[in-house]
Amino acid sequence: MDRPHGPDLLDQAFTRAAGASLVPGNSVQLLRDGAQNYPAWLNAIGGARQYICFENFIYYEDEVGAEFAAALIERARAGVAVRLIYDWLGCVGKSSKRFWRPLIAGGVMVRCFNPPRAAHPIRWLQRDHRKLLSVDGRVGFITGLCVGKSWRGDPGRGIAPWRDTGVEIKGPALADMESAFAEVWEATEPVIGANGALAPGTRQPFAPLQQPAAAAGGVALRVVATTPGALAILRLDHLIAAAASRTLWVTDAYFAGIPPYIQALRAAAIDGVDVRLLVPGSSDIWALRPLSQAGYRPLLEAGVRVFEWKGSMLHAKTAVADGRWARVGSSNLNIASWVGNYELDALIEDEGFAAQMEQMFDTDIANSTEIVLRRERRRRGATVAASLLSHGLHRRKEDREPGHAPASERGERRERSGRGSRAAAGALRIGRTVGAALTEQRVLATTEARIVAIVAVIALVLAIGVVMWPWLAAVPVALFLAWVSLVLFSRALALRRERQRRGLPTAHLERTPVDPVAPEPSDPLAEAARKREARPGKPAA
Repeated sequence: MDRPHGPDLLDQAFTRAAGASLVPGNSVQLLRDGAQNYPAWLNAIGGARQYICFENFIYYEDEVGAEFAAALIERARAGVAVRLIYDWLGCVGKSSKRFWRPLIAGGVMVRCFNPPRAAHPIRWLQRDHRKLLSVDGRVGFITGLCVGKSWRGDPGRGIAPWRDTGVEIKGPALADMESAFAEVWEATEPVIGANGALAPGTRQPFAPLQQPAAAAGGVALRVVATTPGALAILRLDHLIAAAASRTLWVTDAYFAGIPPYIQALRAAAIDGVDVRLLVPGSSDIWALRPLSQAGYRPLLEAGVRVFEWKGSMLHAKTAVADGRWARVGSSNLNIASWVGNYELDALIEDEGFAAQMEQMFDTDIANSTEIVLRRERRRRGATVAASLLSHGLHRRKEDREPGHAPASERGERRERSGRGSRAAAGALRIGRTVGAALTEQRVLATTEARIVAIVAVIALVLAIGVVMWPWLAAVPVALFLAWVSLVLFSRALALRRERQRRGLPTAHLERTPVDPVAPEPSDPLAEAARKREARPGKPAA
């Protein structure tokens, strides 16, 4: 059997890592910010004739949310089957019941993903972070944008829109997008409106496209729909970092990479790949920025270039590698997206689209500040390079080829990689940072001072609270354990009742001693066969 090799082997690796096949024949349009995404979404919604599938993490109860609600209600009243999914945790504090009641009354089938339930004390950690819109199997959108005025900005007040990216897709890949929507639709429960009313058809399952749409262009892509614990995007991000040979440019809104991914970026940079990371200069989640900054040093030491966006909030989640692969979607480079959430991304394999992504990245870099190591650290790197050269590590002819770092530079980076491996393994984890501060196992960066100070204040407050009011610590733990105990007892009781209803016997394990001298018990089927063979008139075998 012939085994795949070259490009075929890489395609097989991407398919297995992402759990998604490459779908050719699509048209893909790059959409920047709310100024391009929202008009395209509203135009598609207004042209709907059969159905609309709309799934998003957050719908804000503001003028933008009201505009989309009005458009969806108008289509629902015109007879279009409008299905909408929102995440309970994502919309806490952003939209109230007043926002959803008119939608439900207007005929929109609304479902809420994973609201808290007494029977599931831990499952609330799983969130639906996908951002998807599909209309009539004709046009669809995969994006990083939520629904709210932050993405539109307020030019009159000088408030710039959030920086974000999405794609419009037409073609056969829409079938995979709708299958992803159907997966979450089945995992959610209908939202009941005023007076217990439900929009007609709310409880009905959604049937995605059975036959892929006709080809609409020449772009091949994968629709990567990840579920909690599947780790598809993490495997894919690792594979792209390993496969990149020239460039790997990444933009992320909430960067907090785990050690294996940090090491993947470092390894690519050490091997001569132009690795760049663009992150927000200011974040809407204040606690995450110092955590991201704590991870700069191990990346910079390996040669990764890090940039901070100078404009309003940077909310995009994109990557482009070697002018060939590009990823756009909802997945951030952190443990929540990789492990805990439902996420949706488009991995596009097209040189023309990748060139657009590179151009957009260059534009963003022009509005960013590059983070560099302190001068004394650069001098230390120069000393290491001189030492390596003194040991005969001179440039070879092949080292001067385009796309490859000189041997001296690679040797210097590998040397620094060995020294900083412990820092790379824990720089992005608060626990490791605090552990380093307590045990002095490594030198802390100045950017980690804020993390250490915050944890110190929290620890002090908790210590004072526990001393003065011990019940503050005991009661929450006791309540949680009691909650878990009740859930487990109820499930055990339910299983016992189900066994009794089916009339199944209680299973008991018995230990039978083995007599080494006694013959092994015979097989009844084999014994019966031997008896049939030995019947009179029939020769034995």
